[in-house]
Amino acid sequence: MFSVFRSIFSLLLSYGFLLLANGLFNSLLGLRATLEGVTTSWLGFIMASYFLGLLLGGLFAVRIISRVGHIRAFAVFASLMSATALLHPLFLEVSHWMLLRLISGFCMAGLIIVTESWLNEATPSHQRGSVLSSYMMVNYMAAGCGQFLLNLGDVGQFELFSLASIIFSLALIPVLLTKQSAPTISTNSKLSFGLLAQVGPLAILGVFVAGASNASVHAFAPVYALSVLGDASLIPQFTATLLISGLLLQWPLGRLSDRVGRGWLMMLVPICISFSAVGVILAAHYAPNVIWFAVACYGAFLFTLYSIAVALINDIIGPELRVKVAGAILILYGFGAIVGPIVVGPLIDLLGVQALFIVSAVTSFSLATLAIYRRVYQAIFVKPVQPFVAVPSNQYSSEELYLAAHQYVDEPQILSPQEDETKP
Repeated sequence: MFSVFRSIFSLLLSYGFLLLANGLFNSLLGLRATLEGVTTSWLGFIMASYFLGLLLGGLFAVRIISRVGHIRAFAVFASLMSATALLHPLFLEVSHWMLLRLISGFCMAGLIIVTESWLNEATPSHQRGSVLSSYMMVNYMAAGCGQFLLNLGDVGQFELFSLASIIFSLALIPVLLTKQSAPTISTNSKLSFGLLAQVGPLAILGVFVAGASNASVHAFAPVYALSVLGDASLIPQFTATLLISGLLLQWPLGRLSDRVGRGWLMMLVPICISFSAVGVILAAHYAPNVIWFAVACYGAFLFTLYSIAVALINDIIGPELRVKVAGAILILYGFGAIVGPIVVGPLIDLLGVQALFIVSAVTSFSLATLAIYRRVYQAIFVKPVQPFVAVPSNQYSSEELYLAAHQYVDEPQILSPQEDETKP
């Protein structure tokens, strides 16, 4: 494990700088938009533009990575992120901000593809949950610390935008100076979305729900804090509590998923997210002093969902598809992240700021219901209807039994027995 972390230290350090700047910038943009009189609905569209760029990046950024390699692509995307941060205070029109957020989302997608494909390539399967948990810990620690940088300047001026640009530029240094070799890209590897949907529908929905919930939280948490707490000085503490709490359970749940399988965690985590969201709503109305604890619990569970779902997908898909799979995951995440703010923004105008957590509670409970259905109903009712398969049913998934019964061979087997144990 030590050798694995040593090989990815520079990458994680650069990614930490990126998320530090991005954490500052996301909250800064929401507060500046509110200061400029932008409505919650339009703010949702601005944030959705970022995730539309993330989706487009999942489709097309991989081509840039395939042509120039991981390190050069990382430098290109980080440089563009730095430039777009400086352009926001120069163009205060909503349409201009939507375009700039689109470009930023595309660049961030490329950076995430570089980072996650590099991590998955450098990590053995039995350690992937732990490494991805560490990656997400860096993610939320950096994003949370970025909230405190809001106190270093005036939201209505340009200094904080310049600070974000400087940190984006600093993120280039560790990766450009690394002695570690970047992964070799197979340009001929093709991802079948039909195959991805066939082997991991629960993980796919998990990525979608994570995208919708995470994007909504990033977009509207400052607005929620201002409305509920009534004190602008408490906004950085509120958003930092929400984001930094996301690292608390990353490592424990990552280790647990390596031992008991991701399927069990895909049931437990969404249930906890749903109950925590309800707890935030109740605390805001009946126990304002408890809202900090409720928000910390909510963030702790919400921000583990993505890493568990990604680990589940990468357990199933072969190593030759790592880069393409990272792009496909971002497409799914981006689609959910586009839908989330667009739906939540008008609902906040209609129902109030608590709509942010109401939507999260409903979607998370729906995901938990699907996970329970797959674990319980299919285990009881699907497998026993295939008694003619001449293998013990407790050694194989219902999907493999189905394929064996119908003597259907689609392509070379991509699952190892060890990886198959992690399927839901």
